[in-house]
Amino acid sequence: MTQDFTPFIERRQTLFDQLPDHSVAFVSAGEEQIRNRDVEYPFRPASDFFYLTGFAEPDSVLVLVKSGELRQTHLFLRPKDEEQEIWQGRRLGVEAAASFLKIDQAWSIDDFEEQMNELVEGAVHLVFSFAELAHWSDWVSGWIGAQKAKARKGVQAPSRLQDLDTILHEMRLFKSAREIEWMREAAQISVAGHLAAMKATAPGRYEYQVQAELENGFKQSGSPRVGFNSIVASGENACILHYTENDARIEDGQLVLIDAGAEYAGYAGDITHTFPANGRFTPPQAELYNLVLKAQQSVIDAIRPGVPYNRLHEISVEVLTEGLVALDILTGTVDDLIEQEAYKAFFMHGTGHWLGMDVHDVGDYKQDGEWRCLQPGMVLTVEPGLYISETAESVPDAYRGIGIRIEDDVVVTEQGHEVLTQGLPRTVAEIESWMAQR
Repeated sequence: MTQDFTPFIERRQTLFDQLPDHSVAFVSAGEEQIRNRDVEYPFRPASDFFYLTGFAEPDSVLVLVKSGELRQTHLFLRPKDEEQEIWQGRRLGVEAAASFLKIDQAWSIDDFEEQMNELVEGAVHLVFSFAELAHWSDWVSGWIGAQKAKARKGVQAPSRLQDLDTILHEMRLFKSAREIEWMREAAQISVAGHLAAMKATAPGRYEYQVQAELENGFKQSGSPRVGFNSIVASGENACILHYTENDARIEDGQLVLIDAGAEYAGYAGDITHTFPANGRFTPPQAELYNLVLKAQQSVIDAIRPGVPYNRLHEISVEVLTEGLVALDILTGTVDDLIEQEAYKAFFMHGTGHWLGMDVHDVGDYKQDGEWRCLQPGMVLTVEPGLYISETAESVPDAYRGIGIRIEDDVVVTEQGHEVLTQGLPRTVAEIESWMAQR
């Protein structure tokens, strides 16, 4: 957890500016989840909560109160408990929280119900994530009921519910200079891990052994955890988009597709790299790889402010479809094939997504029904691919069983764009040269 809480204070101030008057907004860090029996998954706070606090303990709730000129930040968290800390680890505690985290008031989470009944008194708006409606519904019902019971005392109960996501997720879509620094670091740590994985790959090794080197590379470079479950897919396993078993033996002549990213300061890197296990592409593998790389570079070259988001996918589809026709994998005119979505047999996902604290980050792709245009501060992935399974009977045998995806992280700048994930060998020649010099 960073010791400089200035970014989090600034974000809360920006959020306060956009909250309606006489409102109470609240967001939870989440709870520890059981993996099996009495073993918990490693805890990672909810992104919205961490974005506003920089605090990473479970069972915490941030509450923002806005009424006229009054703007108060409250945090509910676990109290100090010597016995629990011996077993489960240190806690910040209520007494230290206010000054350390730069908030107005800290409370024990044990006092949440009692204090919230007081904090919502006089509020008109209750603002929370509607994605967590099931979690908050009983609480909200109780708070409103408690205020209605005071009607004869002149107390008015909250009468409006507002989705916090519409405000907060639009904020998160646009990264500040400091956030881009953190994402650049996450990207470069991710590059280091991918290079370590390439170095460890050879026929006869298992996918999970390569995964171990990949994730060790992340940690050795300063990442506390992965941004998402790592994909290490050899051969036809690469045709499964979210393959995470990572338990197959890597065979000579196969390609290896690795989709993985490190997390740094709460932000995710996201890279996909595809390369030959033995260091040499076969001619059919090289043909498909070059086609995917051409599509990716064409999309990256087009990224600049003012470009509609969907135009990036259109470019990818156009390049891939033209290439598939040239390789006799698809038959017909390019325009007709695109209209028929024939490419979806081999390229069935989008060309990218927003990237940030979540690997599939928040933020609307459309506004008022129209694709939004790229603006400086947006960060997105560019990841075209081709996936031709062994069962694709209409495809020449030489191309079957091949899955390829190439992915980089790109920030939109005032002048155009910056690729954050520079540093990997990308062309066929670069990859083969790098693998030969391992």
